[in-house]
Amino acid sequence: MMPVLFPLGNYYFIGARYFNEPLVFAVGTSIIFGLYWLSVIVLTVAVRWVIARFPDVRQALPRTLTMLLLVGALTIVLAIFDVWIYSIFPLTGVTFNWDAVRPIWVLGLLFDLFLCIALSMFYTYAQWKNHVTENEQLKRMALQHQFDRLKGQLNPHFLFNSLNSLSSLISEDPAKAERFVDDLAKVYRYMLQAGKNPIGGNELVTLQAEMDFVAVYINLLRIRYGDNLQVEQRIDALFLNYQLPPLSVQILIDNAIKHNIMLSDKPLTISIHTTAFGQLRIENNLQRKNLRVETRQSELSNLTAKYQLLTEEPVAIQETSARFVITLPLFHTPPAKRL
Repeated sequence: MMPVLFPLGNYYFIGARYFNEPLVFAVGTSIIFGLYWLSVIVLTVAVRWVIARFPDVRQALPRTLTMLLLVGALTIVLAIFDVWIYSIFPLTGVTFNWDAVRPIWVLGLLFDLFLCIALSMFYTYAQWKNHVTENEQLKRMALQHQFDRLKGQLNPHFLFNSLNSLSSLISEDPAKAERFVDDLAKVYRYMLQAGKNPIGGNELVTLQAEMDFVAVYINLLRIRYGDNLQVEQRIDALFLNYQLPPLSVQILIDNAIKHNIMLSDKPLTISIHTTAFGQLRIENNLQRKNLRVETRQSELSNLTAKYQLLTEEPVAIQETSARFVITLPLFHTPPAKRL
């Protein structure tokens, strides 16, 4: 728009002399060039400040009104400043007077009205589109989480290892083998029940139910790993009726087992406990395997995505040289879906 604005603006201020006298043309063009970019910078900063102040897509009305007021006020000041700048150059023949300022105010404010509405609409549309894209990504990750969970219900490695353990127990300790079969049935029953809930449904269980399942699951793991795996549980009874997505703790236990070595002199210790703020914290000592292990690392990210669908409170992941800690939010009441 500069090739149009420059001659029109200078014709308004200077008149026909702008086109007839080369020196006046040069001075006028230099003045309007500087004033144009000053206006662009000032108004851009103002618009960005307003957007930063009202960034949410639901704040369209206060964002637009604030933008109109601020940009309009700056336009009034800049119009006065523009006429004054022209008046200090005698070659232009412009004298400062309010009659020269008022038309600029009218045109500028009309332009501001259309500009601010257009900018607010474009920004709102862009934010809405980003929001939709983000939600679609979260939905895909949640669906992947459900798919991985369904695969986990019939995890061939877990089933194969369990059957191997059972085979050894049958001859060594039949009574223990019978308890093992009962525990294995409870584990798969819980997994299958958890898999019945669709992504869009109420996909939560109480902490009591989850920890009852975890206790049985840990018993199966101890048959295989013995004292190489140690699990500590400190659950405050106050939070037993709180809720969380099913199989969350199992995913984190499996994640710790897959990425850390377990030896008799270096056991893997997993601690599961509630915090005073109504959260569930799962942490383990860090003793990573030297060899790269192929694992479904997406399970952890999918669990995080599941929580993003349920709440704005994030899953906290902390790693030090000695510990790996994950903190899961617990829900006192079923959360409203974010989608």
